[in-house]
Amino acid sequence: MKLLAATLASMTVAASAVAQADLAIARSGSQPSQTGPADNFTGRVRVDMRFIAEPPARASGALVTFEPGARTAWHTHPLGQTLIVTQGLGLVQRWGGPIQEIRPGDVVWIPPGEKHWHGAAPATGMSHLAIAERLNENSVEWLEKVSDDQYRR
Repeated sequence: MKLLAATLASMTVAASAVAQADLAIARSGSQPSQTGPADNFTGRVRVDMRFIAEPPARASGALVTFEPGARTAWHTHPLGQTLIVTQGLGLVQRWGGPIQEIRPGDVVWIPPGEKHWHGAAPATGMSHLAIAERLNENSVEWLEKVSDDQYRR
């Protein structure tokens, strides 16, 4: 009986090790940081891709860090976007709506096709995890930049 229990325990450990070996682990620091392109951002922005969907999956995510006053251009997402604020003080606005503050722990859902922007407050940086899904190989449509007047309102 002890031999059977030991054999079953070792099989369970071996099966667990095989299952863990099949996991894809993206190690922190294994991908270089990117500078947010000037066409899509105002100010200093760093983008660290955290995960990229492999078909048939569609969701990808990036940790985006905005220096004070930095922000995205206006943009939309065909399947929406989720933002999870990790540090600092940020701002988000949908077209025609008020600018809203976002803080660490806040989760922001932007519906599909909603024109919006997000970024740091004027005097405080902000980081968030941005998650969006691809539809027909597209996860974002970039539009015009947010003007200084729009940002200051």
